[in-house]
Amino acid sequence: MEKEVRESIIRLIENSRDAIVSSIDEAGYPNAKAMFRIKNEGLETFWFSTNTSSIRVSHWSANPKASIYFLDAEGFHGLMLTGEMEVCSDAETKLAFWKPGDEMYYPKGPTDPDYSILKFTAAKGNYYHGLKRHLFSIEEGKE
Repeated sequence: MEKEVRESIIRLIENSRDAIVSSIDEAGYPNAKAMFRIKNEGLETFWFSTNTSSIRVSHWSANPKASIYFLDAEGFHGLMLTGEMEVCSDAETKLAFWKPGDEMYYPKGPTDPDYSILKFTAAKGNYYHGLKRHLFSIEEGKE
């Protein structure tokens, strides 16, 4: 992957608070929703938090296939990453991502059984900008 394309992709991600995250339901249909991006590690690993009782957690527990999409509508940039989502409910991971204010969503704190962390691991990407499409594997996107 060209250095300038990778840098443009990283800027898009870093400037995006939200991502559209998709799961596959029990009938095989995609389901999408916006979620806050907590953290990412390059183009490979992305972290989100959600309610354990959410529909998406049941989807990913049955079928880990997922996609995440970042969009800059004004700049006409879009990035779709496909890979797998892991539901992390262990105390160590939950505590590592807990921040003040999260009790608004998870009133029992970091040990709340309805609090889970999602770990998305990307396998490939599709970046669109400047009337060009850039298909890449995550291995190609590493520095």
